[in-house]
Amino acid sequence: MGRETTTDLYEVTMALSYLREGMTQPATFDLFVRDLPPERGFLVAAGVEHVVDYLTDYRLGSEQIQDFASVLHRPPEDLEPLLGITFDGDVRAVPEGRVVLGGEPVLEVTAPLPVAQLVESYVLNQVSHQTALASKAARCVLAAEGQPVVDFSLRRTHGIEAADHAARAGAIAGFSATSNVAAAVELGLPAVGTMAHSYIEAFGPEEAAFRAFAEAHPGPVTLLVDTYQTEQGVRTAARLLRSLDRASGSAIRLDSGNLAEEARRARRILDAYGLPEVRIVVSGGLDEYAIDALVRAGAPVDVYAVGTRVGVAADAPYLDTAYKLVAYDTRPVMKLSTGKVTAPGPKQVFRRNGYEDVVALAEEAAPAGSCPLLHPVVREGTRIAPAPDLQHIRDRCAADIAALPGEARRITDPTPLHSSTSPRLRALTDRVRRHIRATYLPHTSI
Repeated sequence: MGRETTTDLYEVTMALSYLREGMTQPATFDLFVRDLPPERGFLVAAGVEHVVDYLTDYRLGSEQIQDFASVLHRPPEDLEPLLGITFDGDVRAVPEGRVVLGGEPVLEVTAPLPVAQLVESYVLNQVSHQTALASKAARCVLAAEGQPVVDFSLRRTHGIEAADHAARAGAIAGFSATSNVAAAVELGLPAVGTMAHSYIEAFGPEEAAFRAFAEAHPGPVTLLVDTYQTEQGVRTAARLLRSLDRASGSAIRLDSGNLAEEARRARRILDAYGLPEVRIVVSGGLDEYAIDALVRAGAPVDVYAVGTRVGVAADAPYLDTAYKLVAYDTRPVMKLSTGKVTAPGPKQVFRRNGYEDVVALAEEAAPAGSCPLLHPVVREGTRIAPAPDLQHIRDRCAADIAALPGEARRITDPTPLHSSTSPRLRALTDRVRRHIRATYLPHTSI
């Protein structure tokens, strides 16, 4: 079963109706986040490259037609108008890793109406999920103030694909490594890990477990020290590392208790044993808020390992994203639903220094001192350029975040950034609204 059937049923039923009515002219859909979640001053765009891969491979074959027919309880012949459909449209998108704001198009699809409709669910899923994760991860990197952050989220994300997304989103945001071996290989990231408490319990004495682990793995090791009593575990690890002359590059990991106090106590013990080079790794329910608290407390932490809360973006696990028709057959269209009004027409986002973003019509000239955010990535169903390497995306993300105003970067109570709308887009919006009310709602007061 291909990814093409990973769609909502109504995409299929609408596409069939469009085809029956001969409605196959080009349609443009904007994908955007309506409003930022609470405690977010910005978002980091992600998922675009997965969307490009999906669209450039998109094709409805006989297997997909059979699947559609089975769920609709109709003979396959009824679904034959869909057979052979490929994505032959254009896509403009904000490059992955760039900071985006609420209300700005992150991605714009232009394709024959049935085709642009069929791909909606998958496109929304990928951009929504990965942008939420990358935005959460970026805040962890900000909170850590230069100390490494690593991804430990595999075991508790909402599925294996979600875990891979979390590892990649973390990498985009600046995480230094992941525990997810498959993701590490795929993305070219360092794979990191320590040991579980079960490993210690299986041996019984901590010293026996630490020694066996060190003998099995040459080079630096990280020893989990809080299975029984943390202070004693740190002392046992310190003695072993010193006796084996394995301090360089090695670490201990704290996973429970008051991590700030435990880290300070562990640092004193390690230093007393003459092991200032042994690092302290902390884990256990960490996210940007916990990291920020540790940093503010002056805890001597060298590496932050984040898992569940970051891998599921616990405090903002979804984005209020939308994929809305803005033009069909050159006709600008819009939605007037209460609280969900959309702006008509293909668009561009222009950014000036200081994030004075302007959402404008696509044909407008760039205001002085600004640059466009949406760039062509697919033309007539073909990828325009090779996918950027991960390091390039990371560098782009770091540069965008460094340029953010301080109030948007705050971990607690950030001030969300907002874009403005160009006069031409406002004028078109007003004109289309009046046309809709006069033509389709003749008894509504203008």
